[in-house]
Amino acid sequence: MNRPKGGLGRGLGALIPHSEQINPSSALREISIDLIEANPHQPRQVIDPAALEELADSIRQHGLIHPLIVAEIPQQERSSQAAYYLIAGERRWQATRLLQWKTIPVLIKEATPQQMLELALVENLQRSDLNPLESAAAYQQLSDEFGLTHEEISRRVGKNRVTVTNTMRLLRLPDPVKNSLAANVISEGHARALLALTEDDLIVHAAEEVQKKGLSVRQTEELVRRWQRSPEAASRKKTSETDPETAALEGQLREALGTRVVLQRGTRGGKVVIFYYSDEELQGLYDRLAGS
Repeated sequence: MNRPKGGLGRGLGALIPHSEQINPSSALREISIDLIEANPHQPRQVIDPAALEELADSIRQHGLIHPLIVAEIPQQERSSQAAYYLIAGERRWQATRLLQWKTIPVLIKEATPQQMLELALVENLQRSDLNPLESAAAYQQLSDEFGLTHEEISRRVGKNRVTVTNTMRLLRLPDPVKNSLAANVISEGHARALLALTEDDLIVHAAEEVQKKGLSVRQTEELVRRWQRSPEAASRKKTSETDPETAALEGQLREALGTRVVLQRGTRGGKVVIFYYSDEELQGLYDRLAGS
């Protein structure tokens, strides 16, 4: 009899242990809920309280249809009474704790740290429980901690490689824009469009424009294209709308150097763009700046 192939793209069936992976003393067991500890590799960072209450109501009425999947914590790693790491079933576990259950049915599975992350990631992805940034962080963790390429990650989680790569790019967003994305103030489509801008402060300002004007993804893409064609105009728009201090500094630099100056201030420094229109002007700027 052929053994089933590995990989996690086959669906949630991959989460159910094969016979050679099940702890022989366990199969389906009822254990104390206090013996379970959260998966240290759980990619989900936020659980909607209202959705959790709804799930708890469903479990109260219909019971727990699917058992949790857990892995035994090695003796040397135990720092509390917990004896099992939760692999799959984070929302069900939290809901039953809301219901103050004392015991819960589980399947005990042998799993490496990489498998624990992969299994938790697949379960959440296939149920659309993760926001884009949580998915991106989990993909990045698979890459950083376990050396997986984007292609290998895509095969394990059953996603297209381009999807994995584009999702991971969201981690490059400035923190204020990440916060807007996590809060569903802007969509993943908006965020991807904004990443075409190269300056953090422009990305933040563009995101503010999107929110203020209620721009669609397509309108956001057009805004980004305009700002790419004329970055100075975008910078002046940002300065005039949001930063009088920067405008004043630009004026002082313009008077001191005798030419147009654009000051682009970011969250981690910035840059000064000095314009010249002839070789003679360039030489004059050099003489002023070099003190010659």
